[in-house]
Amino acid sequence: MRLMISGGGTGGHIYPALALIDALKAHDPEAQVQFVGTHRGLESRIVPERGIDFKTIKIQGFKRSLSLQNVKTVYLFLKSVVTARKYIKAFKPDVVVGTGGYVSGAVVFAASQMHIPTVIHEQNSVVGVTNKFLSRFVDKIAISFESARSQFPEQKVVMTGNPRAQQVANIKKTGALAQFELDPEIPTALIFGGSRGAARINAAAVEALPELDKRDYQTLFVTGQVHYDKIKDGLSATALAPNVKIVPYIKNMPAILPEVAVILGRAGATSIAEITALGIPSILVPSPYVTNDHQTKNAQSLVNAGAAELIKETDLTGTTLVAALDRLLQSSTHREAMAANAKKLGMPDAADQLLHVLESVVKSH
Repeated sequence: MRLMISGGGTGGHIYPALALIDALKAHDPEAQVQFVGTHRGLESRIVPERGIDFKTIKIQGFKRSLSLQNVKTVYLFLKSVVTARKYIKAFKPDVVVGTGGYVSGAVVFAASQMHIPTVIHEQNSVVGVTNKFLSRFVDKIAISFESARSQFPEQKVVMTGNPRAQQVANIKKTGALAQFELDPEIPTALIFGGSRGAARINAAAVEALPELDKRDYQTLFVTGQVHYDKIKDGLSATALAPNVKIVPYIKNMPAILPEVAVILGRAGATSIAEITALGIPSILVPSPYVTNDHQTKNAQSLVNAGAAELIKETDLTGTTLVAALDRLLQSSTHREAMAANAKKLGMPDAADQLLHVLESVVKSH
């Protein structure tokens, strides 16, 4: 198979694409892949590092208010469609896949106009603007949350789950927590606000440290690189107990997830895919700064299934953080029930499911 895939801007669009590529290569080592992104997005660093053929398109998103910038956006979109057509003609893909972000809009739209088989993947419970636009043109639409189904043309929708889940589903415990001088046999809470960290989560965690020091469970607090120095400077006169560790960043986060008893963090699509694939109880603090408040709706799907608790960012304090961790980490029965419910939501073969969709679309053309 010759696969052209496009997505960018955030890890939530990029990591599912990479997971699909891994699944394709596992099934067909001779498969050819080309990734189309932007030169400024996270994909411009991550994708080439993986040795994947990478092309770029210049594009920008629409402003939500009346703006002359939107005139430029339309111009760039039309120009990017022309560029995408050139890439498609040169690469000759069997199928073109979009995983979200403005760049995928131009690439998938161009492919559909050239009668190339097309598929989009929606990671969130609330459909993004680009995928909403593309849904009218593509052959199939893969979703990760059932709540997204009604937002698309019903006859095109297939539930596959998030391909990222398949990458982490079979990771085993390796004692990875020992690198942080934590005991892998003691229940551990991971506080993590995303790759860049989250200021409100960090503030609540710092406020909670005096109480967390006293607990018989462990806490691994990941601040994000940009916040680490300020937090450490503020705690320079504080002696932390051995059961609390503060780090700026964890390079291989999936490696430690099987050893984590509870996660407190955001409710992005990648995080949801990982914690459900592994069956990890979670306390979700959705970011209020994302489009259409989709993280709240992502989190609510888990809450409704008894797989997570939800704390609004405005309600998050050191006190509410400790109380939530105590509820789970001081009750193995409650924790195990939540873990089982999370596992039920996981789709450990999501990448293979999406790959089957691609194969069916190619065959039907």
